[in-house]
Amino acid sequence: MQSPSRLFASAALIAISVAGIAAPAYAQDADTTAEDETGVGTIIVTAQRREENLQEVPVSVGTLDAEALQVATGAGADIRALSGRVPSLNIESSFGRTFPRFYIRGLGNTDFDLNASQPVSLVYDDVVLENPVLKGFPVFDLDRVEVLRGPQGTLFGRNTPAGIVKFDTVKPGRGENYVRGSYGTYDTINLEAGIGGQLSDLVAVRVSGLYQGRSDWVDNIDNGPGDDLEGFDEFAVRGQIEFVPTDALSIRVVGQYRDLDGTARVFRANAFATGSNDLVGLGGPGTEFERDKVRADGLNFQTLENTNIGATIEYDAGAVTITSVTSYWNANLYSRGDIDGGFGNAFAPEMGPGFIPFSAQSQDNVPSLDQFTQELRIASNGGSPLGWQAGVFYFDEALDIESFDFGTPTDTTPAAVAVQRQDSEAWGVFGSIFYEFDNGLRLQAGLRYNNDERTLTASRPVDTRPGFLGFGGPVAPVSASVDDDVLTWDLAATVPAGEDVNFYARVARGYRAPSIQGRLVFGRDLSIADSETTMSYEAGVKTILAGGAVRFNLGGFYYNTNDLQLTAVGGANNFTTLLNADEVEGYGFEAELQARPMEGIELSAGLSYNDTQINDPAAFVAGCGAPCTVLDPERTPGSGIYSIDGNSLPQAPKWTANWSLGLSEPIPGTSGEIYAYTDWAYRSKVQFFLYESVEFSDDSMLEGGLRIGYRTDRYDVAGFVRNITNDVSAVSGIDFNNLTAMVNEPRIWGVEVGITF
Repeated sequence: MQSPSRLFASAALIAISVAGIAAPAYAQDADTTAEDETGVGTIIVTAQRREENLQEVPVSVGTLDAEALQVATGAGADIRALSGRVPSLNIESSFGRTFPRFYIRGLGNTDFDLNASQPVSLVYDDVVLENPVLKGFPVFDLDRVEVLRGPQGTLFGRNTPAGIVKFDTVKPGRGENYVRGSYGTYDTINLEAGIGGQLSDLVAVRVSGLYQGRSDWVDNIDNGPGDDLEGFDEFAVRGQIEFVPTDALSIRVVGQYRDLDGTARVFRANAFATGSNDLVGLGGPGTEFERDKVRADGLNFQTLENTNIGATIEYDAGAVTITSVTSYWNANLYSRGDIDGGFGNAFAPEMGPGFIPFSAQSQDNVPSLDQFTQELRIASNGGSPLGWQAGVFYFDEALDIESFDFGTPTDTTPAAVAVQRQDSEAWGVFGSIFYEFDNGLRLQAGLRYNNDERTLTASRPVDTRPGFLGFGGPVAPVSASVDDDVLTWDLAATVPAGEDVNFYARVARGYRAPSIQGRLVFGRDLSIADSETTMSYEAGVKTILAGGAVRFNLGGFYYNTNDLQLTAVGGANNFTTLLNADEVEGYGFEAELQARPMEGIELSAGLSYNDTQINDPAAFVAGCGAPCTVLDPERTPGSGIYSIDGNSLPQAPKWTANWSLGLSEPIPGTSGEIYAYTDWAYRSKVQFFLYESVEFSDDSMLEGGLRIGYRTDRYDVAGFVRNITNDVSAVSGIDFNNLTAMVNEPRIWGVEVGITF
């Protein structure tokens, strides 16, 4: 894929290279204190809406530092690159770069519908981004990334029973200026910059931007030579201006924009062979899987635009600080793909790979998504053992969805059209209080009242498909409304056991609002899921050891979720259906280590264990629409309906691990150093759907990267490789009419240059 933006980006990269510009560190990423360069220093987090030492916060928080962020998100990577980089975090998508699905401690949602609700919230500069189309906003010029595990509903947004992924951008007047650019395999380009500073004593600004692009690199072998798919051009920009008219008042205004033009996710028909989850080639069982080849006969494209404008106002009234956060987000998405993932069908002269019963091609659009949020909170200022904060939150969303089904792979006039309109409104009142005793014991409690309302109207105004397909023609508008009000709360304590050892414990109740599903392009009825509630219990220890050279944090957890919202995706009835499981239990632990034993050596590691289980003898789902091997008991022989009682949650690996090692050696007589950095992420087996099957699963995935370079205080020149072993793993599947899979990103080699100033 080539475009004016790609050509411009290429020219810009050449100019950067000629100028000798190199890569930055992410500014203000809460790393180390200046006097403690050989130790692990202090990590400052805002997990509780105020700046605090990570070691003293009674919440399980994982962080990503500057180097880990820079390495993981380079080489054209999107937000999915953060998957597994923090214990208990998994991210995947069947829409590619536009629709990430987050899982924390096994809790998530595999639903691909464009109004899908998720139990993991993404919070961008104190603003909750509810719809998954917004959650894919690119990661650049960040101050910090925090992953808050367990329910966080007391202080943050809505729908947070699993946890929060929290991004904070570099603010005006803070952080270093930088420009960096890289070029790699498949014409992969990554350009990023952040520039700003004080215009006067009263005004500061910052402008940052990102361009990522890749040429098409997957060859559709049925349309002649040449690569056709998986290319993209993506541009994002953020502008901020901060006014400080008095010492007590600050006003920060932000505007953001994203534009993505590329292809939809490539689906690969019959990538699994019946009876195995091994990936097979286009020639079927016994042939080698080739990531850069596919057979497809459908149209494929994807475009997305996001816009955002917001304002944060803070007023220091002496004893308290009053904060207002106002934000408006808009998005539109147009995405079409070859759903059956293959070429031809059983009624055509040719088909493949494998058996394709019939062709399927659809398009899903979000012609308009509007989200408005307003939060107003008041918090006590420091200096006292007693601290508190309270506030109100308002959320309003209007979402339009269009779904098209086409009669043939290249049709441009749909045979069926389904439309949805969803209006959601929520508000909450919250408060939190803590008291720290003279001996360091800290007790805290939080409470939140949540009120949610949602209305969805759906119809199928057009349906010209033959009657024998059984869809029954057009569907008149049908509507459903849901609402609920729930109290969520948490109690926590931090108990010091020494200068650098803190024990903590936390009990929290989380909540996810009721959901409605209206994907009527293949059905005639709406489905509804009631609210879910989660009780979470966790305890752990946070330590600084070896004279400040080692940080080791360990926590264990248990949660019980009642009426967990689940989505039965596809299957033999080819319809997405919401359901509530009576109970789901989960337990496990997270361990995180960071060490700087001496100057020039830094290592980190994380390990998590998550065991989840659905407990509901009455929970049944339709089995495979494809010829897969279901391992669960059938309700009655031959019914194709299977019990999911006792199953683990989908996309919930029991084990995840990550580790990294950074080495640096000064060059005598110069101000620079040579360095190397390697990072790895592992996850164990996952099932893709609610039922367990041999085929729709992946045994494990291990991805690693390496970066070697030369840097000074200002310049950095490096070579890198991502997915260094070229691991090929299925990351999700489509349960439709064949054994379709989606796979992880390919190996990318490249070079990067840049400058900080």
